Parts: sequence; C-alpha cells; structure tokens
Amino acid sequence: MAVKKYVAELIGTFVLVLVGCGSAAFLGVQVGGGHLAVALAFGLAIVATAFVIGNVSGCHINPAVSFAMLLSRRISGKDFAGYVIFQIIGALLAAGVLKYLTSISTIGDQTGALGSNGFGSVGMAGAIIVEIILTFIFVFAVLGVTADPGKGSVAGLVIGLTLAFVHIIGIPLTGTSVNPARSIGPAVFAGGQSLSQLWVFIVAPLVGAAIAALLYKLVIAQKTN
Repeated sequence: MAVKKYVAELIGTFVLVLVGCGSAAFLGVQVGGGHLAVALAFGLAIVATAFVIGNVSGCHINPAVSFAMLLSRRISGKDFAGYVIFQIIGALLAAGVLKYLTSISTIGDQTGALGSNGFGSVGMAGAIIVEIILTFIFVFAVLGVTADPGKGSVAGLVIGLTLAFVHIIGIPLTGTSVNPARSIGPAVFAGGQSLSQLWVFIVAPLVGAAIAALLYKLVIAQKTN
C-alpha cells in the first residue's frame, strides 16, 4: 500500500531531523568537536533509517532526493507528492519535539534557532551556490548507489557517509541543508530570520537535485545501459 511508503518517509524524516538538528541544538556547531559530531549525527541517522525503511520507501527522507527520483522516472508524480508531504510532516513533528526539549533542558538551544539553516558568513548568493553544489554531490551519489540492486547492502552506508562529508564543509557556511524538509521543520518553529531565509534552502537543493538527475542521465546512465 502506498500509505506504508509515505508513513515510512515520515518516520525516517522525523528521525533525521530530530537527531541531526537536535545534535546541533544541544552540542552547538562550532568548528571542531561539535561540528564533526553534528555531521556524523546526520550521516548515521541516514544509515540507521536506510536499513529499516529502505525496502519500504527507498528511504528518500528528503524532497530533493524524491525530486531527482521523479526526474529520473524512478517514482511517479503521485508518489512524489505523497513523499514530500509526509517528509515535511515528519520534519515538523521532529522540530516540535525538539522545541519542547530545548525549552525544558538546562542546556538550552546552543544555535538559538533549533539548528536552522542560514546565510551565515557567505551571504545569500554564497548560500545558494553552496547548497546547489552540496545537494548535487549528495543526490548524485544517491542516484548512483541506488541504480544497481547489487549495491543494496551498502547503499545506506554510502549515502550516510556522503551526507556526513557534505555536512563537514557545509555546516560552517550554511548549516547544511541539502534537504528542504530538514530546513522547513526547524525554521517554522524558530521563525524570524530562519523563516525569512528559508526559501533559499528549498529552492537551491531542488536545483542541485535537478542538475544531479540531468548529469547522471547524460554521463553515467548512458554508460551503464
């Protein structure tokens, strides 16, 4: 049933946002220990969920990944819509839980915005460029490792490690989105600047995903056919 796939995406996105953004909120994202720990938290969340829901929904847990799969004709338009809706719901639920936890914890929110993304030190144009490039790298890897059924046993690990390494460079610049749902959840609850800058972290990842799908089709898919 299609609803099982959508609920799986909700659960996976919930885990990703709660663990990833939660690590940022409670540990902080100063370059060094906290920075690397947050990158690993995002990556390991993918590894864990991929081995649980991968055979149900493919474990996209990211509208950018689902968009690339749509463009690559690996999912239908109906599934794309269902995936994105439930991914966003999962992200909002996770952000709501995180908002509550930071409000009752003596640690508080070390980022001041639930780990939301922002322009940081690179400005709007820089943030757009960073997010397009990092999403391209991530989605390109996803398309490649999921194209061969024989790589199913390692796909989750490869995708998780790729997400971790794009976070390592992206956290000091934008906080690393590469995932519109991951950005929407915290921004809605943080409000203010996080919400006003949110559009970049929706548009840029989708552009990066579209470029990845196009180049994969033109460069890689033709060689494997």
